[in-house]
Amino acid sequence: MKNMSKKIIANNKKARYEYFIEEVFEAGIVLKGTEVKSIRRGKVSIKESYCLLKDGELFIFGMHISPYEHGNRYNVDPLRTRKLLLHKKQINKLIGATKEKGFTIVPLKLYLKDGLVKLEIALAKGKKIYDKRDSIAKKDAERRIRRAVKERY
Repeated sequence: MKNMSKKIIANNKKARYEYFIEEVFEAGIVLKGTEVKSIRRGKVSIKESYCLLKDGELFIFGMHISPYEHGNRYNVDPLRTRKLLLHKKQINKLIGATKEKGFTIVPLKLYLKDGLVKLEIALAKGKKIYDKRDSIAKKDAERRIRRAVKERY
């Protein structure tokens, strides 16, 4: 069996704070050569990006990949729309879920897996303000408990 190496390039921490994550999918991305080189160097941001379904296909908008320094004329627009690659069953599941009220598709992580660029996306439901306060309170309580245990031992 192959050694499954995974190197995380970009992480969207804000997504886990803003949304309840229902289900996670792994998607491939259609990229140009210089974009892959920039991603390998870590020159990518998925903080303001979002995913939309159009004509039975999934696209990511707002993902910023900085132009490759040695790319000259082969560089493309850093904010261009990129197609995501998923199985048809997964796309149909996402189409059905996003038609329900409150569900959206959010990018979570961008990583290299066995030399290929993969994007972890999630089917998510938006949190209300009181849910966000609750999650902050839980994190704070866990932090206090860890600190108390550490001081005790």
